[in-house]
Amino acid sequence: MEERNTNFMRLLSDRSTGSTLSLNSNEYYQTEIFDQLPSVHAQLSHGQLSRAPRDKASTVPLRNLVMCMQGKRDARDRRMRQISDNDFQEPWRRRQSINRKRVWSYMRGAIAGLLPWQHMLHAIEGRYGVGVKAYFVFLRYLIFLNLLHCALVWGFILGPTMIYGRSNDSEPLRFGGNDSVLDFFLGSGYLDRSPVFFGFYTRGSLNFPCLNTPLLYVTGIFTIIILSLIMVVRRTTVGYKHTWMLGKHYSINVSYKIFCGWDFTIQYPAAATLKHSFIRNDLKLFLYEQTFSMRRAQWTLGQRMRLFLLRFILNLVVLSLLGGAFCLIYFATIISQRDWQRSNLYLSTLVSLLLHYLPPITMTFANLVLPLIFRKISSFEDYSPTIQDNTTLVRSIFLKLASLGIYLYFVITTTSQTRENLLGREMYKLCIFNFLITFSTTFLLNYPRKLVQEKYPSSLLARLSGEQHFLVPLNVLDLVYIQTVYWVGVYYCPLLPLIGTVTLVVTIYIKKFQVLRCCVAERRMIRASSSSVLFHFMLLLGLLMAAATLGFNLYQLPLSSSRGPFGKGENVFNVTGMCVDSLPSLAQSTLRYLASEAFAIPLILAEIIILTSYVSRGRANQKAIERLKYMLVMSSSDKRFLVKQHATMFRHQKNHRRRACTADIKEDVPPQSQ
Repeated sequence: MEERNTNFMRLLSDRSTGSTLSLNSNEYYQTEIFDQLPSVHAQLSHGQLSRAPRDKASTVPLRNLVMCMQGKRDARDRRMRQISDNDFQEPWRRRQSINRKRVWSYMRGAIAGLLPWQHMLHAIEGRYGVGVKAYFVFLRYLIFLNLLHCALVWGFILGPTMIYGRSNDSEPLRFGGNDSVLDFFLGSGYLDRSPVFFGFYTRGSLNFPCLNTPLLYVTGIFTIIILSLIMVVRRTTVGYKHTWMLGKHYSINVSYKIFCGWDFTIQYPAAATLKHSFIRNDLKLFLYEQTFSMRRAQWTLGQRMRLFLLRFILNLVVLSLLGGAFCLIYFATIISQRDWQRSNLYLSTLVSLLLHYLPPITMTFANLVLPLIFRKISSFEDYSPTIQDNTTLVRSIFLKLASLGIYLYFVITTTSQTRENLLGREMYKLCIFNFLITFSTTFLLNYPRKLVQEKYPSSLLARLSGEQHFLVPLNVLDLVYIQTVYWVGVYYCPLLPLIGTVTLVVTIYIKKFQVLRCCVAERRMIRASSSSVLFHFMLLLGLLMAAATLGFNLYQLPLSSSRGPFGKGENVFNVTGMCVDSLPSLAQSTLRYLASEAFAIPLILAEIIILTSYVSRGRANQKAIERLKYMLVMSSSDKRFLVKQHATMFRHQKNHRRRACTADIKEDVPPQSQ
């Protein structure tokens, strides 16, 4: 039975020529094949397609229309004429909007090009993938964040103290006979009397009820915490939104990566090589994840049960290791606090320095060894590469933050000295020791190891050491840990952000040397989008821990000394209370109402309304995204259907021509005589 040939000719009826665009953003409705499209059948089955004609032009972009270039130009002209008939100012507004978007795009590109270390980031991304680049981007972000903290410390704390001076009974700052170079490592002596620590900042000539040194000090610290919270939360939410859209809800086509991933503006061979590396690393990561997904889909129920049992046992091992590390930190803190005076009296300088740094050494040892063990344990749990890295990150950040919190608790509860400067010294020592470990690990361990592998590649030592890889999760943990130390110690050591900025700037060059000179590229990549979100989420946990520690110290513990901005029985609440009492009565009543329980109810209601609106908008956007994904799927089905119909039509035409040619040949052949 001969199949019916499909007619693709346009129906030039009044209805078809009067309407320009259809509901589906195509002009398929002007052909007979429109009723056969899979998308039309799906919409008719759900009652979503209306047969009524549309007389007004659609706002669908022209690039989405399935027609030739001349047809798109005609459609654009029809739209412009229709818009001109309705509103003559609309074309001008549209042109202005396009120009503004172009200007903002150029400005963003120019600002991005002015950022420091941009060329270094491109080189690292090309050789080691976007995961290693995400670490350096995160490190650069922390440098900018600490620079902002330095500006706030200067504006609220250090600047007013330098301009208006200190109190008359303050000791002059000079290098005395009892001071030594070790004071710069221990934070004692000369450094203890310097602007680095809490005790330096006393009341000066700036002594008004609402403008004085204690109030400026507290305002500067709280401004640092609040601005850090806003910036970290914003960066975390933006990254999470990007990860959610490009995560498991969205699958990137490999053909797009291969055929549309090239940047045709590249003019230099080095940039072309880097772009080749970008695409190759992206494809390696995608294929690795697809292979793991296919292998996981073939697991049986018995294999899944054995895997869950193995993960449960390994988690118990992880908890045991964490408990042992906390006990070790406790004993190191007790020994350091108990024997530091005796070491100063009877023992040598080296032993005294060792006892002072015993808790930081213990914490650093635990933070270096246990994350490597956690990484090895996660490899036995049979997770995907991204989940393996995230699991190691979560366990290790819990180790680092919990060890820091336990150490602070033991220092606060066991000390009998001036608590404010003591906590500042402990945070200062943690910062200095962490930088020394970073420097020593790179130049005294990794670089000699690389030299041995290059000069004696066949030696036993070179074969045992193996290749060096830049472990992104563990290096990010160090950054989160040290930034948490900066936030915890900024109240007791106001110049700690400045010290942190200097050490982080040096760290970025140390890590650059380590990556480019000592390490080789990982065989399996990590996805930068999900990793960046987890980086900032861990940073948010560190900030919350620092805020909780500061709030506990201010609210529960009284000041242990009259040194510092708060003297003669003052504290944060007394200073703020005196400021409020000096204000006019209307301002006092307003502030007291804002701080009372009566204001909490409308505040909670407003928060509920705002959250409800955001949740509703998020659900609406999710539904819109699902509809757009469905339209993409149906558009692909329509294209496949049209290609199939075109092949069928072409085959029938070819067969028809062959039969016609055969018939003509038979007619031309003369009949044979009988």
